Amino acid sequence: MDKSSIREDFPILSRRINDAPMIYLDSAATSQKPQVVIDKITDYYTNTNANVHRGVSSISVQATDEYEQARGKVAKFINAESDRQIVFTRSTTESLNWIANGYAKDRLMPGDEIVISVAEHHSNIIPWQQVAASTGAKLKYVQVNDEGQIDLHDTKRQITDKTKIVSMAMVSNVMGATNPVKEVTNMAHAVGAKMIVDAAQAAPHMPVDVTDIDCDFLAFSGHKMLAPTGIGVLYGKMDVLDEMDPVQFGGEMIDIVSRQSATFQPVPHKFEAGTPNIAGAIALGTAIDYLNSIGMDNIHEYEEQLTQSCMQEMQKIDGITIYGSDDFKHHNGIITFNIKGIHPHDVATGLDLQGIEVRAGHHCAQPLMDYLEVESTVRVSFYFYNNQDDVKRFIEALINVKEFFANGNRQDESII
Repeated sequence: MDKSSIREDFPILSRRINDAPMIYLDSAATSQKPQVVIDKITDYYTNTNANVHRGVSSISVQATDEYEQARGKVAKFINAESDRQIVFTRSTTESLNWIANGYAKDRLMPGDEIVISVAEHHSNIIPWQQVAASTGAKLKYVQVNDEGQIDLHDTKRQITDKTKIVSMAMVSNVMGATNPVKEVTNMAHAVGAKMIVDAAQAAPHMPVDVTDIDCDFLAFSGHKMLAPTGIGVLYGKMDVLDEMDPVQFGGEMIDIVSRQSATFQPVPHKFEAGTPNIAGAIALGTAIDYLNSIGMDNIHEYEEQLTQSCMQEMQKIDGITIYGSDDFKHHNGIITFNIKGIHPHDVATGLDLQGIEVRAGHHCAQPLMDYLEVESTVRVSFYFYNNQDDVKRFIEALINVKEFFANGNRQDESII
């Protein structure tokens, strides 16, 4: 992996923030985009802007071909058996909501159980809260262990013969821990429950194999893996997708419409009502081509090296608490921390003044914040376009922030 040439592929990495070279360390929120993806979006709107599946014109046929080719690239990327198992959505959030409302809601009864973990993103909590409230099902939470992973012993306790749905993240968006979703899938299937995997933080950073995991559904977003915002993926086994009801209705997803009724297209088109995000899907295909050219194993290994270097230096700084495992291999490019006596937002602001872009807040994981007994944290998240110089500058900037506040300076004074 040629690290120097890779950085040149991302035009935004050359910009400056507060008169300092920008160091982008917030890829868990959204990744930056390589020029090839930006060019693909421009190319679509410049040369192929037409609706898909609806015309016989040359550009409509071309747009349809590229859109469906992107679906095939996604299927291959996660080792799905068929591209028909890939549904394009707007985001991981929308995918999970469609599963909750299009599949689970009509199949749950009072007394049934939904099992998730305390470490889930709000997108994998609130839909299940709503479904539980409307069906009378019981929402149960699995705890996490000291390593930041879901506790498998507690998982076994929580999954019972009343469990119908289990939904968990493959990688935590807060602590970066990889969860044993394959083992949890086996537990869910042993009691006849369906397993849903939130792969939003996994798909950009490591190989994801839905056939090996054997999950019933899996969701992820394009914008965290080099593609534009507004394009997401919902994978499902064919039997559950055939059973699942669409939650949006209109053009394209229909087969025959009479005055009083309608029939729908086969999977996956029955879920994609209206004009889809054509450019987004095509650009996602280009992003996958780019990731494949580097290799997901290479990306994962390289991010581990960055995480190791960063954690080792952070652990030398007094007053820093890193949440999750002490082992860098259990963080997947994400380091969440606090500095004693300094509010996370002040830390993030101090870093921003030096051109370092990180995330501070509850990271859409308030139940986990409660579990950690904090209101918010600072999160650093790497991607393969970062390098060891980024790590060095971050550590230097972090020390500056700590010393600035230790000296009793006010927030409005410069730390540069």
